[in-house]
Amino acid sequence: MKDYDNRMHTAEHILNQTMMRMFGCNRAFSSHIERRKSKCDYRLSRPLDSDEEKELESRVNEVIGWDLAVSYEMVTYDVAAERYNLDRLPEEAIDEEHLRIVHVGEYDACPCIGEHVNQTNEIGKFQLISTSFSDGVLRVRFKLS
Repeated sequence: MKDYDNRMHTAEHILNQTMMRMFGCNRAFSSHIERRKSKCDYRLSRPLDSDEEKELESRVNEVIGWDLAVSYEMVTYDVAAERYNLDRLPEEAIDEEHLRIVHVGEYDACPCIGEHVNQTNEIGKFQLISTSFSDGVLRVRFKLS
């Protein structure tokens, strides 16, 4: 990836889990993760208000501040299919007998082939740039500092 950033990618995992916990939605169905700024799209029935945006940013930064270890485990494809949504797995991962599960402490776990930080304190500060809503899709734009 041309502008890949492992800090941003780990922040995406934390954002996804925070969105799921706050709003009961699924992980982002689409994302564009780059070093300078990133965006994630979620299926949601409404836009976020300014208080919710502030709370989202605050919660993501709280989790980053916990200094959680980022670890990996390999599980069989069948086990992964029972525990996780595999819709966004890249083609090359689907043909594998085992899948890598990325754990962000006890906060989040999901199948992933991307690079990550070792500890969440390496991420820096999460800044929510903006959100927008259209046709059942909430777009969250963010950066790190």
